[in-house]
Amino acid sequence: MVYYYLPIVLTIVANVFYHIFQKSIPEAANPMLSLIITYLTATLLSVLILLFGFKDTSIIAEIRKVNWASYALGVAIIGLELGFLLAYRAGWNVSLGALISNIAVSVLLIPIGIALFKETLTMQSFLGIVLCVSGLILINK
Repeated sequence: MVYYYLPIVLTIVANVFYHIFQKSIPEAANPMLSLIITYLTATLLSVLILLFGFKDTSIIAEIRKVNWASYALGVAIIGLELGFLLAYRAGWNVSLGALISNIAVSVLLIPIGIALFKETLTMQSFLGIVLCVSGLILINK
């Protein structure tokens, strides 16, 4: 049971700190240089974790398992990072910017999940979506 909830708890905690740190980047800092430093830090940490994660396999064998999605994810992440950084610099509140973005993304992912990943939509989920969209409308008025 803990292995089911632990990854979501990790994403929630990391996402909270993500937005706090994004909002804390000085406006005078060049956005692209900031992203470079961010990704150099992430790369170094990833390499350290990778080194401890290898057991009976080689880096070449692991690289062969990676497909186009990892490269595309890198492009999407730059858009995400730059988008939030510029949104906060434009004056978005940390409390509303992430909320509006995450609700909109979640609603947009519903038809994608159904069409591409054969997910299903229950009545309970549908009602939750209606509440989220209603909340978006109220927040933006």
